[in-house]
Amino acid sequence: MTTTSESGTWTVATAPGALPVAGHALQLGKGLLAFFAGLPTHGDLVEIRIGPSRAFVVCHPDLLRQVLLDDRTFDKGGFVWDRVRQTLGNGLAACPHRDHRWQRRLMQPAFNRDRLRGYTPSMTEQIGILTDRWRDGEVIDVPAQMHTLTSQATLRTLLTADCVAPAAATVVETLPDFLHGIYRQMLMPTLLHRLPTPANRRFNQGNARLHAAVSDAVRAYRQVAGEHDDQSEDLLSALLAGRDQDDRPLTDAQICDQVITLLIAGIETAASTLAWALHLLATHEDIQQRLSTETSTVLGNRPATWDDLPRLELTGHVLTETLRLYPAAWILTRVTSTDTELAGQPLPAGTTLVCSPYLIQRRADAFANPERFDPDRWRADHTPRPPRHAYVPFGAGARQCIGDNFTMTLASLALATITARWRLDPTSDTPVRCSAAATLQPQSLRLRLHRRSPLPIV
Repeated sequence: MTTTSESGTWTVATAPGALPVAGHALQLGKGLLAFFAGLPTHGDLVEIRIGPSRAFVVCHPDLLRQVLLDDRTFDKGGFVWDRVRQTLGNGLAACPHRDHRWQRRLMQPAFNRDRLRGYTPSMTEQIGILTDRWRDGEVIDVPAQMHTLTSQATLRTLLTADCVAPAAATVVETLPDFLHGIYRQMLMPTLLHRLPTPANRRFNQGNARLHAAVSDAVRAYRQVAGEHDDQSEDLLSALLAGRDQDDRPLTDAQICDQVITLLIAGIETAASTLAWALHLLATHEDIQQRLSTETSTVLGNRPATWDDLPRLELTGHVLTETLRLYPAAWILTRVTSTDTELAGQPLPAGTTLVCSPYLIQRRADAFANPERFDPDRWRADHTPRPPRHAYVPFGAGARQCIGDNFTMTLASLALATITARWRLDPTSDTPVRCSAAATLQPQSLRLRLHRRSPLPIV
């Protein structure tokens, strides 16, 4: 179907290959990313079938922007967020429109510029602790190392009191299995969630441990409230002092929902972005050398700090390009809250829309040579300028990720520190595969470290 609107001419189609009952489940199972990447060839809005249910995949940047900016009509929901909400609770990332505004106002002070500056000494410290353990010639498991780094840095900035250290350690331990499990739960029919399979048991146990650990942290904070000055500026203290939309103190359950949501988002987004950035640099030696020249010139042999960030221009471009190719939040879903239309297609209330930054950010009509890793496309003098509306790794509008600047700051400090001190080389010619789970993760990514000589002091 082709429709014309003030914005242009749209094509609405149904993806080929759907099977009775199963829909496109077989194609999704064989190659999720490849399936989504191929949908724009069929239309700007493409209907897919997931079992007996249908959803529409938004394949054009202008339509995606329309959906993301109208969070009242296109509310949080669908097979991704409904399952996240069942598991993580009604936190900021998953809550519906009716609860979002007051939650955003509650959380925003913990992520303003002054707070962010205050977090960076702890980030720098944790980056230094990890990288100081590395040895010349060592081969590292990159995703595991980046998860350790971002876990410690995030926990030490958002939950600063010593009393939560045991609970924080449990969070770090349970998070990987939990995230893998929640992705399986998203794609699994609801009836299968209750079966006592080994995978379901592991997920349920991990989920219980994660919630218990955060509940322990909340209770520990309440017991020592006011006793430690270092608590006054962190996330959990802000939540304990916060009020809900009816001006009532938050319950422990509400606080746990927010803490778990933000820890998962902060840890996993930064870890995934850093792992992919190091992989891309290791396979693009010329860009790695340019970045090393920048970072070693700015830093010498010391860790990066907040004051260094304005001078780390290429560092920022590398991370921006990494997020274009491998956005951590690669798939989002929305549900229409009322009867509406998109691209001329009538959408009854309750219709699921699927949005994929991964799909949009690899469109050839938006980005020249879209599969190419090219940080220079983000230079201020680059022509043509990349279309900002086609770059949405953190979403857009009122629901844009509250921690976007937190993630970029942590990732910039870590990437600059690492590349100033180390050269990273692949250990194999085998292509690194992309695992599409709750976030996009590189599979079996190991890199060899070579210590760089410090620049001479002049």
